[in-house]
Amino acid sequence: MEALTGSCLQIPCNFRLKQGEKLNSKTTPFGVWIKNSPYFGKNGSVVIFNSSGTVSTYPMSFTGDLSQKNCTTLFSSLNTTYTDTYYFRVENRPFLATAECDGLQITVKDSPPKPRIEISGDVKEKESVSISCSASTPCPHSPPQLTWNLQPDSHHMMEENTDRTFTTRIQKSITLSHEHDGFIISCSARYPVNEGKDVKTSEERKTLSVSYAPKNTSVSISPSCWVSAGSRVNLTCSSRAKPPVSRFTWFKTSRDAPIKVSEGDFYSFNVTDGGVYYCVATNQLGDQTSSEVHLTVEDSPPKPRIEISGDVKEKESVSISCSASTPCPHSPPQLTWNLQPDSHHMMEENTDRTFTTRIQKSITLSPEHDGFIITCSARYPVNEGKDVKTSEERKTLSVSYAPKNTSVSISPSGRVSAGSRVNLTCSSRAKPPVSRFTWFKTSRDAPIKVSEGDFYSFNVTDGEVYYCVATNQLGDQISSEIHLTIGGN
Repeated sequence: MEALTGSCLQIPCNFRLKQGEKLNSKTTPFGVWIKNSPYFGKNGSVVIFNSSGTVSTYPMSFTGDLSQKNCTTLFSSLNTTYTDTYYFRVENRPFLATAECDGLQITVKDSPPKPRIEISGDVKEKESVSISCSASTPCPHSPPQLTWNLQPDSHHMMEENTDRTFTTRIQKSITLSHEHDGFIISCSARYPVNEGKDVKTSEERKTLSVSYAPKNTSVSISPSCWVSAGSRVNLTCSSRAKPPVSRFTWFKTSRDAPIKVSEGDFYSFNVTDGGVYYCVATNQLGDQTSSEVHLTVEDSPPKPRIEISGDVKEKESVSISCSASTPCPHSPPQLTWNLQPDSHHMMEENTDRTFTTRIQKSITLSPEHDGFIITCSARYPVNEGKDVKTSEERKTLSVSYAPKNTSVSISPSGRVSAGSRVNLTCSSRAKPPVSRFTWFKTSRDAPIKVSEGDFYSFNVTDGEVYYCVATNQLGDQISSEIHLTIGGN
């Protein structure tokens, strides 16, 4: 058995008598623990405890009833020097016997054993599994406390094993999804030692490996969906699955039913007319259909694409780009837009070895940019540069900013009489809209908060100075002050 320094060890123990022998009911049976050697009274054997009270070298006590042949023992305040082989002896004269062939090896360690994480059930999506974390409990009077990173409503218990030792367990049933794959279950066991004054901790981790049907199945196309008749198109199907996808199948839609056109994650063909294509990814747990790809055979060029990277709010710098598909890199499109003329132009090779022409500019945003419409045109030279085909894209900037133009209006205006009612209204321009209006009245010491909301109505008692503060998640702004003047009738 293994135990922890500073804790205790409950030793499950019982004994049987040989046929024809029995305990003497007229005398009290005594239990004895010996270490090193089972040969009682001979060289090498050391008596370390006797329930008669004659020897108590080690902190032991019998919790079982010896008269019922139950010799269960509690070994307390353990330290590593107690690591040894121990033998039980019973004395009930005239009956005397030592368990010479059944020595107990006790190992006392400074570090607690790691808990054990177990998963029972079919570990695949949509299946319910039972997950448990268990810890050896050599001292059931002071069991370890188990904690883990699963849901807090887990079921706790302490169980007696078939060998009469104990285990502390925490358990939870969950229904698996593909998001659980790769989740690391972490379980800690905190063992109280030294009569609860200290704690020793051990931890175990286990990674969930969940099988699931294909997910995120998608099709990429090269070059873009705008193609000319006779040109070559490459379609690639990708999917996430565990076990991996075993089969990709390509289909083309038709009036009657989809037509299977190919297998494999890559499908390349010469375009003759427009069509709608999709792929199906399959593994042993199921399949998933991608979204459709619409191939269009036409003479009009594709629209350029406007992208904004960065936090689109005032005072932040963002990078704005306009890009256009470049099926013919020897004769790329010319990009123009209504941003500053010193924009950076480039032509890039993509990972699929196609090309993109790009124009890019970094700007620092202000509230004035909100609502600005970016216009970008792509001019494609055709017929060996004799003609041009143009496409255009527009995108409106939506810039977030703190409150601006915060002001207070008063009704009625001018002088007011004591006891009359005054209405103050706070207005401000902000994006996102103002989330809170707060009203303050000035005083000699510090401003006094008097109300919240964009409207404040009250009966005047004397002349005072008021202002409001408009707030949203990006900041706040204080209005100018309103001076109330008390006049006569």
